[in-house]
Amino acid sequence: MPIFSPKPFQKPYLPVEQDRAWSVRTFTALERSSKEVLFGCRMCGNCILQETAFICPMTCAKGLRNGFCGEAAEGRCVVDSSRTCTWLEIYHRAESMGRMDKLMEINAPVDGGQAGHSAWLPLMKLWSERGKPNLLDLVRSPRKFKKELDELFFDFRQPAWWNGDSVFHPPAYQEPVSRLEAALRSQPFVLTTDITQPSGCTPEEIVEKCRLLEPYVVSFNIDDNPYAVSRASSVASCKVCIDHGYEPVLQMTVRDRSRNAILSDVLGASMLGIRNVLCLGGDYHNKELKTYPVQPIQYDVDPAQMLWMLRRMRDEGKLPNGREIEDRPQYFLGAAGSNLTLPPHYSAMKLEKKINAGAQFIQTQLIFDVKIFEGWLGAAEKRSLLDKAAILAGIYPLRTAEEAHLLAVEPGISIPKEIIKRMDAAAEKDRLQGTDSTSQEFQEAESREITRELMQQIRQLPGIRGIHLMTGGRGEIIPGLLENMEWPAS
Repeated sequence: MPIFSPKPFQKPYLPVEQDRAWSVRTFTALERSSKEVLFGCRMCGNCILQETAFICPMTCAKGLRNGFCGEAAEGRCVVDSSRTCTWLEIYHRAESMGRMDKLMEINAPVDGGQAGHSAWLPLMKLWSERGKPNLLDLVRSPRKFKKELDELFFDFRQPAWWNGDSVFHPPAYQEPVSRLEAALRSQPFVLTTDITQPSGCTPEEIVEKCRLLEPYVVSFNIDDNPYAVSRASSVASCKVCIDHGYEPVLQMTVRDRSRNAILSDVLGASMLGIRNVLCLGGDYHNKELKTYPVQPIQYDVDPAQMLWMLRRMRDEGKLPNGREIEDRPQYFLGAAGSNLTLPPHYSAMKLEKKINAGAQFIQTQLIFDVKIFEGWLGAAEKRSLLDKAAILAGIYPLRTAEEAHLLAVEPGISIPKEIIKRMDAAAEKDRLQGTDSTSQEFQEAESREITRELMQQIRQLPGIRGIHLMTGGRGEIIPGLLENMEWPAS
């Protein structure tokens, strides 16, 4: 067990090519063993301990380098419940040390050419080349020494190919590039929803769902293998929507995709006319109900890094390898809202990091507790985020009382006891009705009423630009849900 970090989930990286000099190999072995004891080091080659309160972020089971995932919870990791969440440990320690501002930088993904090699030797080489800070200044001018040391560490951890920072980067274009972006700019309130692809290869089901819901919504999220269950490609499904005149939002998860695959998929999507990209982490494979890969290294990059790469590719015409793009892609970038059940100032910091990286619209997690959501919004407003990105509140109509109980223990979701009681009472009415053991008539009616109440309450909140209705493949319930409600048409 490391002294200063949680235990690592995965083994240290091995170098693609071994160092030739025996002295370098010996030094690297000593560095690896000492850092493993102290920090659980995985030898990523780009140490950012100074930014993460001296807890190694690579001990995160997903290997995330820019903050906790959407399923983070106090006391346990979503991948391995016997572990604590590395990033919440980082946030707690950074807060106690007064170093929260250090967590705002967009950290680079692991460089495969450096992984497995010494991080200390390149740092010492850079220090020697710069000639500063001077160790004597540690006594003569401590403030100067600290400033120059911070600059040294910054240049080391932010290589030229990445060039990350902690400031807001507005889009470099003026006119909206998609119908969704245009609606969010011009309409006081919008409604969007999602489409779950069929398990097979028939596109007609997607087209029919879109046709049914087009009068009510502006755009359709196209899922990207939710719960790590394989379905038709989200890019191909978006193209089906476009060919029939509908406005898709491409969900792009980092799970199982290398940075090259992400950039290739998004360039191809832009070529096909797909103009909305929602950048997500993706469910870990243990969400799958049956077999799944054994401890795969599923996250080459995290959502903040994906946003950073896609924004630079669009606005600067640059790929991470330095190659320039002549015909730049066009897209409207989105991200998922950070966890609603963690301390609001933690969630607001994670949200700001995504917005700084390039997110222009945010779809929140499922909202059942409006008071908690108001706290989340308040923390976002304190960081001046509500004017920088359009917030779409995530609403989910419950299926049954049983589902309400299951969701109530899911990380990131809070369901008030009153809603649970209402669904339980409706389930009891269904049971007493007795005409059909599978009848859910009262539960469906109660869920519809709860959803309407939530939508009306959220619509009144300042800073909200719309609602994203997540139906779990039940898009047919939306027309009945909106019946007799004063709601803007798409």
